[in-house]
Amino acid sequence: MTRSSGPHTLHDVVIVGGGHNALVAAAYLAQAGRSVLVLERLGHVGGAAVSERPWAGVDARISRYSYLVSLLPASIVRDLGLDITLRRRHISSYTPDPGSPEHGVLIDHGDASGTAASFARATGDRAEAARYAALSARVGAVARAVFPTLTQPLPDARAVRRAVGDDELWQGIVDRPLGELVRDSVGSDLVRGIVMTDGLIGTFASSDDASLRQNRCFLYHVIGGGTGDWDVPVGGMGSVTDALRDAAVRAGATLRVNAEVVAVSPDGEVTLADGERVAARLVLSGVGPAVLDRLVSTDGGEPAAAAREVEGAQVKVNMLLRRLPRLRDHEVDPASAFAGTFHVNETLTQLDSAYAEAASGRIPSPLPAEIYCHSLTDPTILGSDLRSEGAQTLTLFGLHAPHRLVTGRDPDASRAELLAAAQASLDSVLAEPIEDVIYRAPDGTPCLEARSTLDLQDSLGMAAGDIFHGPLSWPWLGDDSDAGGGVDGGVDGGGSRGPAVRWGVATEHPRVLLCGAGARRGGGVSGLGGQNAAMAALEILDR
Repeated sequence: MTRSSGPHTLHDVVIVGGGHNALVAAAYLAQAGRSVLVLERLGHVGGAAVSERPWAGVDARISRYSYLVSLLPASIVRDLGLDITLRRRHISSYTPDPGSPEHGVLIDHGDASGTAASFARATGDRAEAARYAALSARVGAVARAVFPTLTQPLPDARAVRRAVGDDELWQGIVDRPLGELVRDSVGSDLVRGIVMTDGLIGTFASSDDASLRQNRCFLYHVIGGGTGDWDVPVGGMGSVTDALRDAAVRAGATLRVNAEVVAVSPDGEVTLADGERVAARLVLSGVGPAVLDRLVSTDGGEPAAAAREVEGAQVKVNMLLRRLPRLRDHEVDPASAFAGTFHVNETLTQLDSAYAEAASGRIPSPLPAEIYCHSLTDPTILGSDLRSEGAQTLTLFGLHAPHRLVTGRDPDASRAELLAAAQASLDSVLAEPIEDVIYRAPDGTPCLEARSTLDLQDSLGMAAGDIFHGPLSWPWLGDDSDAGGGVDGGVDGGGSRGPAVRWGVATEHPRVLLCGAGARRGGGVSGLGGQNAAMAALEILDR
């Protein structure tokens, strides 16, 4: 409902930020008959889940920031009537041996014998494929147990552990640094790196980091859909945002762009940059907790205590190629190698060395990176002329490039250094320099761009370029009744297990809930932060 409140219109819910999670929350709440207003600072909604044409005169629509989908539950797609298509990649990954790039491991879901042969060629160990498969099967059981819980109130850790049914694996993922499980499960440095990279996407940690942030990142990367598969959104990531925007508007939500929020009061009043004030029974925050802290503290009081350390740790490079580059490994077709995740300089030893270098303030050499080619799975993102020419996109995601490496530095210079490091790393495993196959725009500009954590902070308002808005949390409540995000009382029921805590969206302020990647089960293009916040909000509003 919407009703007048003095000089203001009182909405049921105002959502600060218009990212994909905010759109999910808006659609659910509006479907339930609630009045919802979404306020987005930029001129478009979608946040990091957008498609853009970055090169003038080039008909290539790339997923500029987020690029794959794993954690988006089918239930959200059904509930909101989303018209999206996600395609499964039959190639899981290709990993050339950095010391001998003439050999590599190609993991093909449709060719078990070929996969086993590539393990043997690259590692010299005929048993390594079986060890990797055994670990994958055990992790698969975790995915099947955990993923269905993500759209429900947070389960208790003990219940999840019982559902997993593998205490040794539970301890390896939840209680001890991930590096121990990796080393115990597979034998070669190369394959250990393949496993470990799932714990380092956007996460700055070593394999044996006592914080276990690499473990939490690993869990989220292997549970999506109950299988851990990462799917390609047909039409690019912007197609997901378009479907969510349409669902929210269709349900009756109001979306306002170019509407920058400069303050949020704990009692539900939101102030915009032009001085307009908007009142709501509840405020949902699609911005990160660190940004929310600043918005809540702009009244001159003390800012809320930082709930989590925030620091992004990646560089993303988007490329358009005339053709795929040649490999040193003549046993593998480049179309297969780049169709899945292409691992570059990501042995376990290299990953830990890169972490140590970055922690000491240097860009790692070589820079660990992961690459994939969207257009091999979904050619629709390219215009017909580019497709007929054989052009392909390439996305490189560099690890261990923490925000501290670019903080206080000239953005152009630091971006150029990261790009050079990424190119050098990739070139070291190719049969030709990547520069030789870069497509050029009509004005001669190479179709190549790097996006650092500083770019994410400046363009998307993402504090320190942290794609998760802070270290990820376990997707359950601990035995100690961990509230996971603040005190839950007041309008939320006055107890530590009120709706906001049970759904993992609590803040220190009872009338302000998290609905973005900073929610307890946020992170990735999942919609979970939005769905969980909407469920908690409906419980509160129905009282």
